Amino acid sequence: MDDQLIIKVLLISVFILFAIVLIVPMRGARQTAVRRLILVAAFIAAIVAIAFPQLLNDVAVLLGVGRGADLVLYVLVVVFIGNAMAQAAQNRQLQREITEIARTVAIEQARSSQHPRHEQ
Repeated sequence: MDDQLIIKVLLISVFILFAIVLIVPMRGARQTAVRRLILVAAFIAAIVAIAFPQLLNDVAVLLGVGRGADLVLYVLVVVFIGNAMAQAAQNRQLQREITEIARTVAIEQARSSQHPRHEQ
C-alpha cells in the first residue's frame, strides 16, 4: 500500500471541496461564520504545532508525510490556493455589483437628462 495514500486522499478531497465551493458559493452570514471558524481553527492548530512540535511530526507520519515541516508546507499550499479562490470569487462578485451600480446610475442620468428641471 502507498505510504502517502492518506495525505493524497486528504489533499484531493480538499481540492474537490474547493471546486464544489466555486460551483455553489455560500453567501452572507453563513459564509462569514464559516470563515471565522476556519480562522479560529487555524490559530489553534498553529499554537498546538508551536507548543508541541513532536505532535506535528507524529501527525505528519500518520498522514504519510515524512516530516512535520512537509505537512506545514502542504497545509500552506492548500490555504494559499483556497484563499486565492475565495479572493477571485469575491472579486467577481464586486465586479458584478459595480456593473449593476454603474447601470443604475447611467439609467438615472439618462432619465434626468430627458426631463430637465426648469430653474428660476
